[in-house]
Amino acid sequence: MAQLQLLRRLKPQNLCSANKFSSVPKQESAQIDTEPAGNPVTNPLDHPDLFDVKSLFTLQDLFKARVHLGHKDGLLDSYMKPYLHGIRQRQTVIDLEQTVPRLQLALNFAAHIAYRDGIILLVNRTSQFSQLVERTATECGEYAHTREWQGGCFTNAWIQFGPGTRLPDLLVFLHTLEDAFVQHRGVRDAAKMNIPSIGIVDSNADPRLITYPIPGNDDSPAAMELYCRLFKTAILRGKERRKAEEKV
Repeated sequence: MAQLQLLRRLKPQNLCSANKFSSVPKQESAQIDTEPAGNPVTNPLDHPDLFDVKSLFTLQDLFKARVHLGHKDGLLDSYMKPYLHGIRQRQTVIDLEQTVPRLQLALNFAAHIAYRDGIILLVNRTSQFSQLVERTATECGEYAHTREWQGGCFTNAWIQFGPGTRLPDLLVFLHTLEDAFVQHRGVRDAAKMNIPSIGIVDSNADPRLITYPIPGNDDSPAAMELYCRLFKTAILRGKERRKAEEKV
């Protein structure tokens, strides 16, 4: 129900000109399912998987990308215990059977935001993956923030960037921490401004302020490449479907 309410509140507006957000309007084509006779869906929210995101990955794909590998048990956040399969030799193991439906739900939500012409901001603080995240945002025509978070970026946006500034409609946190113990300040600011968020939450992260938490490894290069590919594809599917229906 929360997902439906958030989507129905989105309305097309002018893009913001905040200098913290960077993107190149480059689009890639993506394959999407079409309704019979090419007719637009009467109510997209009634379709359980309008963009067929469940076909994008399998549990085996997550396992091969090491999504199940968490941190040492000494770094375990108590709120992540329900998402664990267990602990082996002090290494936390994330339950991928919980990750799969949560990732599918998050991808579906991101696709719906793109379908409704919403602004999506990909956020990552790890320098190792900065170029990957920025390239992903560029390829799907969205925005990326990979540097230090400026205080008041959302809560004081109308003063910092001028009146009429539009905030993102969705934040995708590919890493929800500033370091091993400190939560990314953007998570708190998004919650304050009631902006929905998707977040990859490792075993040392606090998932409570994330709208769509996805239990998973946020340090493995293979896992990060998988996340970026999935969100890029989901966003492009939403945009391509909107363009196809506009031509009808």
